[in-house]
Amino acid sequence: MVKNILIYGFFFALVSCVNSKTKADQPALTVNTTHANVDEQKPNVIVILVDDAGYVDFGFMGSQDLDTPHIDRLAQSGVVFTDAHVSATVCAPSRAGLMTGQYQQRFGFEANHTGDEQSGDIGLSDDGLTLADVFKKNDYKTIAIGKWHLGETASDHPNQRGFDEFFGFLAGSRSYFPMKNPSQTHALQENGERVEFTGYLTDVLGDRSVRFVKENKDQPFFMYLAYNAVHTPMQAKEVDLKRYEHHPRQHLAAMTWSLDENIGKLQNTLESLGLLDNTLIYFLSDNGGANNNDSNNGYLKGWKGNEFEGGHRVPFLVSWPGRLKANQRFDGLTSSLDIFRTSMAAADIQKDDDLVLDGVNLLPYLEGKMFGNPHDDLYWRKLEESAARAGNFKLIHLDGYGSVLYDLTADLGETKNLIQDQPEMYNLLSDRLSNWEDQLMEPLWLEEKSWMEVTYYIHKRLMQNKKVLYTSPTEMSTGTALLDGPSD
Repeated sequence: MVKNILIYGFFFALVSCVNSKTKADQPALTVNTTHANVDEQKPNVIVILVDDAGYVDFGFMGSQDLDTPHIDRLAQSGVVFTDAHVSATVCAPSRAGLMTGQYQQRFGFEANHTGDEQSGDIGLSDDGLTLADVFKKNDYKTIAIGKWHLGETASDHPNQRGFDEFFGFLAGSRSYFPMKNPSQTHALQENGERVEFTGYLTDVLGDRSVRFVKENKDQPFFMYLAYNAVHTPMQAKEVDLKRYEHHPRQHLAAMTWSLDENIGKLQNTLESLGLLDNTLIYFLSDNGGANNNDSNNGYLKGWKGNEFEGGHRVPFLVSWPGRLKANQRFDGLTSSLDIFRTSMAAADIQKDDDLVLDGVNLLPYLEGKMFGNPHDDLYWRKLEESAARAGNFKLIHLDGYGSVLYDLTADLGETKNLIQDQPEMYNLLSDRLSNWEDQLMEPLWLEEKSWMEVTYYIHKRLMQNKKVLYTSPTEMSTGTALLDGPSD
């Protein structure tokens, strides 16, 4: 009960913050107008992307039961975003949007994974530029570490998508411990060559991030550090499980502790080498917390895979000690799509005229040079489910069923449908969503029929404010979840 009160209090604070904006409805941010001197050298850029993390599962987001001291220190050194979103509610398309800086539906990357049985493996658009392509072209050393999940064919290998080095695996998940006979996509590799490892994968990835920094301390670098933690399977080191022996979320707590330790190792290395002040670091989750890893989305409705806030509103922070003041919070509407433009601006890289980017350069907002929301609107679509956000209003649509409209300022938990009360807003958002969809390709592949059916069911139940009985195809086909009790 105490935990629920604390979580509710955190979200009440967020909503109160949104409600207490200036008369011009401008997101609040206290800024440092006299920055410390930053070296003439271009900044290093690191994107730390974690997997399926719950919205309130870090100390800086209000967690009371998971320990994240190093990540919290990173948050304290920069800016925490209270209204930040990814471009998709599942792993692969979310990563595609981040990596290209544009809505991934523009090039047909809409469903999860990178193809289906009919399409074969498609992955990223062959003619699309990645953020790594841009940095490499501008004399940055580039590396991708960890989970890729953006294509398994030769043309989509990270070494062909702008990364000088790749140390990780191609698939969407794998064991955290060594595997006897892993497939090519599940094997840990370095630039195409399989790597044998001992120990725990999160540690191995963390060690590789540290080694890369030490090897490239004298030149600007771009690091995409994509941990698979805390995605299933729920596996942790025995020493960490012992640490959380009586914890109600033992495996998640242990996995999160290891994740935090390794981010701490990277921070300490940057600091010891004198690089921390001139390193721009992003930290975020690829989507909302999943329903199968004990993650906690707090007061947000929904979870990974659906278009409610719990699916795409994520913990998100930016740290650049030499440029941005510490201990700040930004309330403006922001997106993972903004990482591309913001990073280019930080490195003083000019955008080519033919490069399509849907994100915004956040630096003027974070430095107090611009005010208001970086985005007037944001959009989401995964096959039959779609959503649009304009200001504080949000529309969610389910093909063949209908729509709901929420005012997130008063109803962050998305419980009160305002279509009857706000018909003009409903029409406005419906038109904007339709106009956005006119710019998109048809999805180049689908998800498994059984998963599409259960996802559709979940969406419908959530739109009706009813309890979700089935969260997987197995539960839905066997009806086993009915044993859990009544529906409402």
